[in-house]
Amino acid sequence: MFPEVKKSHRKWLSLCFSVALSVFALPTLAASALNICAGKSELPFSNDQKQGFENKIAAVIGKSLNVPVNYFWWTNPLTLQKDMEEGKCDLLIGTDPHDPRVLVTKPYYRSGYVFVTRKDREIDITSWDHPYLKEKNFRIGVMPDSPGKNMLLQINRFDDMFDYFTEIQNFQSTRNRYVHVEPSRLVNDVANMHLHMAMLWAPEAARYVRASEVPLNMVLVDDTAKKTNGEKIPMHYDVVMGVSKQHPELVEALNRVIDSQGAEIAAILKDEGVPLLALH
Repeated sequence: MFPEVKKSHRKWLSLCFSVALSVFALPTLAASALNICAGKSELPFSNDQKQGFENKIAAVIGKSLNVPVNYFWWTNPLTLQKDMEEGKCDLLIGTDPHDPRVLVTKPYYRSGYVFVTRKDREIDITSWDHPYLKEKNFRIGVMPDSPGKNMLLQINRFDDMFDYFTEIQNFQSTRNRYVHVEPSRLVNDVANMHLHMAMLWAPEAARYVRASEVPLNMVLVDDTAKKTNGEKIPMHYDVVMGVSKQHPELVEALNRVIDSQGAEIAAILKDEGVPLLALH
């Protein structure tokens, strides 16, 4: 029913405002720098060459607050809370509104998970209800520990794709450790027909879909997915900034930046190709 695929072998700020210099100016900060927690090699979000879209957003924030931007580059995001408690960094540019490790700002954008397919395969799927997804020979790639993994379990396809999970994790155990998977790998596996389709978080996929030499489709997944017990598995999410619990005064400062620089931040996301949804 489907073309053959190859059998071969990648969401999560000590600052406060001083008196404004004029009625038109943004308040400046008492702190000397904006200390950002970011992945050293976590494109498209960030890297140590500041090529990620979150690096660009950080620059907007620093300019708005009139402070330099410094980075603490992690290699393991599992240590984020400890790093913040030790004062290594104060701000995580993008995370979930319910992240227990941090205080959170108001949402500054909303997006969703996307299905990525080759245009020439004419696979028109927008929902996890589509019958193609239940076919044993229809290969679906998802990121580990994503809603896609939960959905593969719900439709009894997890075992079918278990080998792919181990493959993209380079056959390493993920028990009590962080194994980085490049989102570009899943996009490339769609392009080279190792997968029929991949589901990725749109901000992590957009750059690679656009750069692909093979024309690809990227469509938002309908926010209708449910477990067999009727419990919703969200496909669309708000994104907030995460702030060290040691610096609660920073939350309001950042909320003001989100209000004043929202258009510039949205332009960065649109330039990245991220589909934006209305904030709730």
